[in-house]
Amino acid sequence: MKYVIPGGTGQVGTILKRALTAAGHEVVVLTRRPVREGEVHWDGETLGRWAREIDGSDIVVNLAGRSVSCRYGPANLRAMMDSRVNSARVVGEAIAAAAHPPRVWFQMSTATVYAHRFDAANDEATGVIGGGEAGVPDYWGYSIEIAKAWERAQERSDTPHTRKVALRSAMVMSPDRGGVFDVLSRLARLGLGGPVAGGAQYVSWIHADDVVRAVEFLTDRDDLAGPVNLAAPAPLPHRAFMRALRTAWGVPVGLPATKWMAEIGAFVLRSDTELLLKSRRVVPGRLLDANFAFGHARWPEAAADLVERVRGSVGGPGVTPAPFPS
Repeated sequence: MKYVIPGGTGQVGTILKRALTAAGHEVVVLTRRPVREGEVHWDGETLGRWAREIDGSDIVVNLAGRSVSCRYGPANLRAMMDSRVNSARVVGEAIAAAAHPPRVWFQMSTATVYAHRFDAANDEATGVIGGGEAGVPDYWGYSIEIAKAWERAQERSDTPHTRKVALRSAMVMSPDRGGVFDVLSRLARLGLGGPVAGGAQYVSWIHADDVVRAVEFLTDRDDLAGPVNLAAPAPLPHRAFMRALRTAWGVPVGLPATKWMAEIGAFVLRSDTELLLKSRRVVPGRLLDANFAFGHARWPEAAADLVERVRGSVGGPGVTPAPFPS
């Protein structure tokens, strides 16, 4: 099959391209800066010659959007919104204009769309969409608006011959350099991997292998469309999450961090504390109902597997995700 991956130069795109190519599929990546074989230029906003790659393809997986690993100031939040909405819109235009449109359009979305909560898990049917929660920074609500606008751009596209799936992804854990697992592992190995702000907030995650397997699974399930939570079935509090990661690395102690310490660390790393402090308690209701079998359902075992791959360099060439997957 032919897969086209707009914005495929980041971590998730690299994971998918590596696995799909190894399985014998043709993979074309659309990017603003093509440098490798199989990469085609696009600008993420306007139709161009790149649309020819979509016409006649089997599957489109749109991952384009400004990285969330940045300071959440007005300019970056606007760039995050525009890059996601514009790319989804123009992918929809390319599919609509295709003489032979793809049969499935996977649109990356985010588990951040759900409310900051501790009391219950969010699935696709009963989960609470965020926005307006008490006691959280006002700008967290803008992240929700980005997620909703991102999905809405796909929903409104007139692509009657293409099934549309919005992948509400949790944090993807991969042995590759530069990803979230790499960053958290460095903190744990330095003895800094303790709970942040008490550690009660939930962490939702998914192993990279299960991302690939879920895309393949959903490709074959013509009955599944709309939002699908791409997350392992067992989210856990941050304190337990980091404890399991330290155990996997053989580090007995992790220094805790207060909220203000996290703010300083995020500033130094040019990131934002929402990524650490928001409680993302998300479960994959639709995947489980469809009998998808996770290869890595629980974090302690998944963390041990990832650590083993890092130590043995089993995960393939390292990748530093592009700051603007395009």
